[in-house]
Amino acid sequence: MAATLKDATAIVGIGQTPFARHLAESEKELACRAVLAALGDAGIAPAEVDAFASYTMEETDEVEVAKAVGAGDVTFFSKVGYGGGGSCATVGHLAAAVATGQATVGVAWRSRKRGSGPRPWTNTAVQLPTPGQWTRPFGLLRPADEIAMLARRYMHDHGATRDHLFNVAMACRNRANENPAAIMYDRPLTREMYMTSRMISEPLCLFDNCLETDGALACVIVSAERARDCRQRPVYVHSVAQGLPAQHHGMVNYWNDDPLTGPAWTAARHLWKHADFGPQDVDVAQIYDAFTPLILLSLEGYGFCARGEGAAYTEGGALETGGRLPINTGGGGLSEAYVHGFNLITEGVKQLRGTSTAQVPGAATCLVTAGEGVPTSALLLRA
Repeated sequence: MAATLKDATAIVGIGQTPFARHLAESEKELACRAVLAALGDAGIAPAEVDAFASYTMEETDEVEVAKAVGAGDVTFFSKVGYGGGGSCATVGHLAAAVATGQATVGVAWRSRKRGSGPRPWTNTAVQLPTPGQWTRPFGLLRPADEIAMLARRYMHDHGATRDHLFNVAMACRNRANENPAAIMYDRPLTREMYMTSRMISEPLCLFDNCLETDGALACVIVSAERARDCRQRPVYVHSVAQGLPAQHHGMVNYWNDDPLTGPAWTAARHLWKHADFGPQDVDVAQIYDAFTPLILLSLEGYGFCARGEGAAYTEGGALETGGRLPINTGGGGLSEAYVHGFNLITEGVKQLRGTSTAQVPGAATCLVTAGEGVPTSALLLRA
């Protein structure tokens, strides 16, 4: 029988710092606070940690975190690339390490000062990476510009309108309005506000773009056997996938036959292949939302609707609590905090524990996705 990660490990601890546009602490201090909070949530001593996973864009490395929190000997550590595409893969790497005996207690984290720090694409002193050489000289300077081009192509091909993008923004904002930890907790959104807001990169307006946030989050992964003795209700890692499609070219997918069939499609095929359930059985989803159009593309890529039907899927309150697929129940990157998608992982855990501020009744399965448009990753979690 082939080896499998299915339900072999569980997330048993989650932690986070406050979220704000500006926090006084350094990224290292924020990282350590989140890691210690997650270990405290799990009831596991820092000295038991022997594995770490983070993003390549994380400024605080595992050496510094391990020393500062008091970890023991570390036998596994990894970094996952491609910014927001790496979020779910950090959990996947630790799940694989624990399931194969390379480690016993793994910690994944993400710490950012994106609200008060520099933007990654503003460093003009370094040579552009190869994909950037084919986009930035022609005006696609920021991720928002690249996604705006994909959004315009999607609108042209499938008749989507700004009303469909508003449906996404509104669903995320409504959930943030229920979450005291969210940056947009006390800031409702209306259709008029959305439609009259300034354009950032047409057709994407202010509310189609994620927040700029300082903050950190972490989670703890152990074996399913050990999870039964931890402080919190285990949330099992049922299936994990990464996706880098053939001839991929950054967010714009210039060389693909269909630029709108992005990494989600590749990740999804692998994810569902190793799962005991399908899209129709997902109770709640945490879908990467750096920009509203990514939700439409992900709904299609992960099989919730057919190609070209992502916009229509958002109609009639489908993404709201009580709809056919409640999404981003903490507010997501659009309205809770933008920490490269890690808050989507912790919110998925809260849903399956039954502790979300926008709890889906009886939620037992959750899809979590990383950034669509870049090489990506995804998790299926189950209670």
